[in-house]
Amino acid sequence: MESRDKAETIRNEKVVNCLYQNRNALFRLVCFPWGGGGSNFFAKWGQDIPNSVEVHAIRLAGRESRLDEPFASDMHQVVDEIVCALLPIIQGENFAFFGHSMGSYIAFFTALHLKEKYNLEPEHLFVSSASPPHARLPFLKDDMCVEQIAFLLKEMGGIRDDFVGDEEQSQESFTKVLADLHILKDVICNTHSKTRLSCDITCFSGSEDIPADMEAWKDVTSGNFESFVLPGHHFYLLEPSNTSFIKKYITKSLEISALAS
Repeated sequence: MESRDKAETIRNEKVVNCLYQNRNALFRLVCFPWGGGGSNFFAKWGQDIPNSVEVHAIRLAGRESRLDEPFASDMHQVVDEIVCALLPIIQGENFAFFGHSMGSYIAFFTALHLKEKYNLEPEHLFVSSASPPHARLPFLKDDMCVEQIAFLLKEMGGIRDDFVGDEEQSQESFTKVLADLHILKDVICNTHSKTRLSCDITCFSGSEDIPADMEAWKDVTSGNFESFVLPGHHFYLLEPSNTSFIKKYITKSLEISALAS
């Protein structure tokens, strides 16, 4: 039993990256990466975020310390794995989700699964640079292959430029992007959920981002809704001033909700 528990702990630590543990924090902020992205960008938020928040970042299969693992085949597999790893961290705790681009969808469907199966829900869902799944993007058609989607997203600023450089690194990054886009396409083209969240939702987006119906996120919750547009393109949050604004807003929102509860 002890060896099995140890194996599960090691497995969970592979899925959830917490570089700066703060067990006395009032909130656990769980961050979900963009398509093709890893966990370290968000895990580093824990270094300078206020002590009221402990940051955890999701690490998907096929990247970083999980490079030798096969990519997930669909959103259900992604969510099931994340929920198993998160439950020991969030049960009995106040927690919130933040997702950027594809990470917004993973955060949303993880929240739905937690509510449906465990009657758990984040205090706040923060989404970034993504329309909600039910507001289908106009350029995304059912019969498009992932290569066509990747081309369109790159043309419209939805894929980072830094994977176009070193050929070996470029191919590795592109493979991860395509794997994630396969999951994303299925989610957007086949969204059927009657569950509605009750947590507050805040949206962030870049002023030069691809067209997105961010306002439609208010349809998936009975909670409060707010939206912010910050200077920049799809990856506006990589700009330090934007990152600082987001972290300060998240912290303030969570601290206010703690006082109100």
